[in-house]
Formats: sequence, C-alpha cells, structure tokens
Amino acid sequence: VQLQASGGGLVQAGGSLRLSCAASGRTLAMGWFRQAPGKEREFVSAIKWNSGITYYADSVKGRFTISRDNAKNTVYLQMNSLKSEDTAIYYCAGGGLLSNRYNEYNYWGKGTLVTVSS
Repeated sequence: VQLQASGGGLVQAGGSLRLSCAASGRTLAMGWFRQAPGKEREFVSAIKWNSGITYYADSVKGRFTISRDNAKNTVYLQMNSLKSEDTAIYYCAGGGLLSNRYNEYNYWGKGTLVTVSS
C-alpha cells in the first residue's frame, strides 16, 4: 500500500488547513501522526475505513476532524483553530488496528509540513 499525503502549508494561528492522504490500497485503519522539530512522533487521529469509527488525541479533539472517502481511497484531516504548537510534519499511515501507537501501522506516506505562525 502506498500513501501520498498532501495539503500542508503555512497558515496563521486560528486558521484552517485540510490534509489529504491518497491510498493505493486498503488497510483496516488509517491514522495521522505528526512530528515537530526535536520531538517524538505523536498520534493525531485515526479512522476505520469500513465503519468510519474515529479516534483523536486529546490535544486536537474538537479542532480536528478525520474523514474518509471510500470511493477515492482518500482520508482527510480537517484542521481548524490551528495553534503554533500544531506546527509539525504530518504523516499518514495505514494499519490493521485503530490505534494511537505508531508501531501498529505498517504503511507510511511521506510527510507534509504544516507551519502555523503566531
């Protein structure tokens, strides 16, 4: 499974961005992770392809929304009310469990950079 993330960019604090992750195949779940400079990779959100069940990190709950388009094999991450601490490289990943642990995901895309200016 190949994953291609896109949609990153520069945005002011309080603004919005939508990330996309196009998948060449299907796994049970898709997740978004992020890694800020000098920090470890952290979980952001995940979704099950079939049921649409979602899972969010507390830090983004209420601001970010994950969704999927089954016909397009694409997962989205709508990010609203962005804060400077959301600045990171965002990665999409595919795996067999709806999990917040990065080692549960077998397939990874190249990241897309999100920069939030304050």
